[in-house]
Amino acid sequence: MEHITFRPRGVCSVKLDFDIDDEKKLHNVVFVGGCNGNLKAIGRLVEGRDAAEVADILRGNDCNMKGTSCADQFAKAIDQCL
Repeated sequence: MEHITFRPRGVCSVKLDFDIDDEKKLHNVVFVGGCNGNLKAIGRLVEGRDAAEVADILRGNDCNMKGTSCADQFAKAIDQCL
């Protein structure tokens, strides 16, 4: 299993940690900062799911006209890993 630490840009979250197993499934997703309840929910929803599928779903999600969001930043982190 590979552990990833990612520093999001342009969003409230300041750090994102997660693991990707050998089958490219996501585990232990934790955002630091940002909308606590929503980001914990994302972690629970994606636990054990295919990383590429999750990135496809979250990519392009926008928060308050920022051009990105914590979810979009998560997709970027996944894309970098894959």
